[in-house]
Amino acid sequence: MSNRRVLLLLAAFVVGAVVIVASALALLPRGAGTVTSQVAIGGPFELVDQNGKTVTQEAFAGTPMLVFFGFTHCPDICPTSLFEMSQLFEVLGPDARKVTGLFITVDPERDTPEVMKSYLGSFHPSIQGLSGTPEQVAAVTRAYRAYAKKVPTQGGDYTMDHTAIVYLMSKDGQFVAPFNLKRPPEEAAAELRRYL
Repeated sequence: MSNRRVLLLLAAFVVGAVVIVASALALLPRGAGTVTSQVAIGGPFELVDQNGKTVTQEAFAGTPMLVFFGFTHCPDICPTSLFEMSQLFEVLGPDARKVTGLFITVDPERDTPEVMKSYLGSFHPSIQGLSGTPEQVAAVTRAYRAYAKKVPTQGGDYTMDHTAIVYLMSKDGQFVAPFNLKRPPEEAAAELRRYL
């Protein structure tokens, strides 16, 4: 086969490939394949703390937060996570005052401010409990893209299915990442100090 014929075949192949790629790109919707924004996690809220005081996200501005959704009747996940968070705050020592732990109930019917205060008495004082009306709690749950659902149990009682993520929020209230408490508290404290 002559060089000229090879070059003609190669040129035809290249032109065909360009036409195929151009056609495929023309069929794609505008902006396909590009990410224009991230999903927002967190945001404004108005809740009631364990002392009965109305608070908004502004009360925590300027400090990183560890946010956990749960409920006081939770048999295992919630007390375990709050214990691990307490251990983390103990290891932080004086730096614990520069971080806020928020325990936001997903069960406002039972978790009144008084119940939250009594429950959190077993954990580190840097962890604050937040409750509110069902509508307020539903709004903050949606803002954090968390999940919560009432599940009936025997005897007419109920429990709550819920997200078990600890959200790390930056000083300016932006979501950083899920925070792993399932590791030695010294290791968790070293990571958290990067955000102080």
